[in-house]
Amino acid sequence: MEIRPAAGELDALAVLILWGAGRTRHAATADTPGAVERLLATDPGALLMAVEGTTVLGALIAAFDGWRGSFYRLAVAPGHRRQGIGSALVRAGEERLRERGARRVTVLVAREDTDASEFWTAAGYPPDPLIGRHVRNL
Repeated sequence: MEIRPAAGELDALAVLILWGAGRTRHAATADTPGAVERLLATDPGALLMAVEGTTVLGALIAAFDGWRGSFYRLAVAPGHRRQGIGSALVRAGEERLRERGARRVTVLVAREDTDASEFWTAAGYPPDPLIGRHVRNL
């Protein structure tokens, strides 16, 4: 398995297919080709892919806004879960963000998504008891 940045339309399409099959039912924002293409254009290297040959096993967005890092859209193909792929993507994302100067990383997890919460807690990201989130769709 190799972890590498996504690049180009074929990678974008492969990640969209993965997200369609492997994303949590709690995700509220639609994933579109345009959104992935914008990400690739505005923050090259932010979309990490775990691949084996031509098969995409997992993906993670590791974004940096100049202040802190954020992880979004972690997904591992259903037939490849519990093999360390998600953890490997997280570590690669941490390295990417560390290299850019991030000193803190935020992960968004739906309150009802116990599977994701357990994964992130085991990966070293416990729930923040102090800070909540307020959201507005544009």
